[in-house]
Amino acid sequence: MSDVTACPQCGGAGCPRCRWRGRRRAQLLLTVANTDTGAVASHRVTPADLEPRPDATGRVVADLTARVRDLASTVAVALDPDALWIRLPPTWRPELSVADWYALAAQALADAARRPWRLWVGGKTASERVDPDGRLTQLCRLADLLLLDLVVTLRRCDGRRSWTAYRDDCHLMWMVRYEVPGSPVPNGPVEGSPDLTTAMTLTDARAALTGLTERGLTVPARLLDPGRRRCGAPPIPVSPGPVGRIERRVVAELADGRPGAQAVWRDGGWWYTGLRYAGSPARSAVRGRPPLCRVTEPPDPSRLDDPGPSSKEPGTGFPSGGTPGRDRPAVLVTITDLRHRVVHLTWRSGIPEATRTVAHTPDGRPVVQLPERYRLGAWARVFDVRPEDLAEADGGHMIARELRDGYVSLPWAGADPVGEYVRQIGGGRLLVTAVRPEVPPLPELVRLVLGLDLALHVGVLDLRRHADHPLRPDGRWWSVEVRRRDAPVHPDDLPDRPSLAAALDDCLTHLADDVAALVPADPDEPLPVPGSPACELGADPAPELVRLAAQHAGRAVTLRVTRDGHTVYRHDDDGVRRLGG
Repeated sequence: MSDVTACPQCGGAGCPRCRWRGRRRAQLLLTVANTDTGAVASHRVTPADLEPRPDATGRVVADLTARVRDLASTVAVALDPDALWIRLPPTWRPELSVADWYALAAQALADAARRPWRLWVGGKTASERVDPDGRLTQLCRLADLLLLDLVVTLRRCDGRRSWTAYRDDCHLMWMVRYEVPGSPVPNGPVEGSPDLTTAMTLTDARAALTGLTERGLTVPARLLDPGRRRCGAPPIPVSPGPVGRIERRVVAELADGRPGAQAVWRDGGWWYTGLRYAGSPARSAVRGRPPLCRVTEPPDPSRLDDPGPSSKEPGTGFPSGGTPGRDRPAVLVTITDLRHRVVHLTWRSGIPEATRTVAHTPDGRPVVQLPERYRLGAWARVFDVRPEDLAEADGGHMIARELRDGYVSLPWAGADPVGEYVRQIGGGRLLVTAVRPEVPPLPELVRLVLGLDLALHVGVLDLRRHADHPLRPDGRWWSVEVRRRDAPVHPDDLPDRPSLAAALDDCLTHLADDVAALVPADPDEPLPVPGSPACELGADPAPELVRLAAQHAGRAVTLRVTRDGHTVYRHDDDGVRRLGG
């Protein structure tokens, strides 16, 4: 019996999910790695490994959680994994023939194998479990400091295109995120957690901020005053929870078959509302799923000024959102450590400032440097972090050198430098995190990747010679990426992180997802089963890489490490050239 089956999504016709092959691999790879010792253990799950049983709801599932615990015990990892189960089709019965039983099990595994490689990473000591109530309190307090809404969303999801009715066995999915007040209800694919407790466990401040920019694209521009609070606004309570009470209250808003419900934390209190579809079913049946909207909108935030001409006078507030590309008279820059420290900065057009000319563009336009309060790099000292630790709150993108050092190109001599600076940013709001990454040393990641029998590519680009050229990037840039063992160094894989710590943090943050994408595309090729005993750490390759990058300044240098050894390459205009190893 084969461990390859017709794609459950398209039935063999071909679709993006199966990469147009019409067939999917009916295997799942489970791997646990010990970061303290380098030990790795894996198990390849096939249809024959499943032991289906009815759960409390009557659905038939195969629970694989015990297998993950066994792997963790094998490599001495203190791990308490979330439940991992495979849901079988409702046609499964214990009395089925062996062939039919295997075919349904293969179908279930193929559907679960949208992430075919599941990786758990841990050490000898268990990580501290997240307290859902404590995290909710932390997120709500940070929302008030950042002048954002914290929105808890519950959506029905029955896996069908139809939106006019729901099956009895439809799923309820929970999502927790920050939003700019006035953002529309997202109406894309429903992805989330099966309960609010799990959603809170998986959603830290960074995750809640992800996608904030996109969700706020169509918010009407309103002036926002950080120091203003509406008279009579409720005080911020000690705790906005518990989570269980919030969950029950949101579920109660699902009355009358509503497609979802929300709880919105604003001005120190919760506002509850159901969700509904805008438009009529008859018109939307042809045009597709209509947009979602709230049944009732909470009152405007107390820090919003009235949107009249008088509110645009200097000192009254800041734009809270708006369509990108429009000229905004001001930008509200918020710097935070994502815990309890927040600084709001006012940058407004028309404010005269003393500047100094530091360079000229190739077409002769002057480049000036604004005073220190406009330089984000200077504010890094207030948060006890390095300038390269500053990043955009949504997505963790680097802060451009112009913002870090306060440089702005003027369209002509005598132009308003602050106005051009605000226009360069785009106006509205800019949220910046000031957090020093807490990452393990590079040798620890090398050992982990070798235990997984993959390749690690570490790149460095030395641009320190550009320190005196404000129009060019400067400093030392890094990249740390996991690749398949046989993957070559690509000429376009260039370093784009401002420090080794930032590159390590980015790699580790996305490690599980990146590893899942490295499985062979051919479903007939079985999944590997990586394993490795405990081993000592190797030498740190970073100092030698730094030396090579300085020797080849202006050219990226990449170290490629596998179980077979290591090689070093230099990126040239016409490709990569091996330097040694």
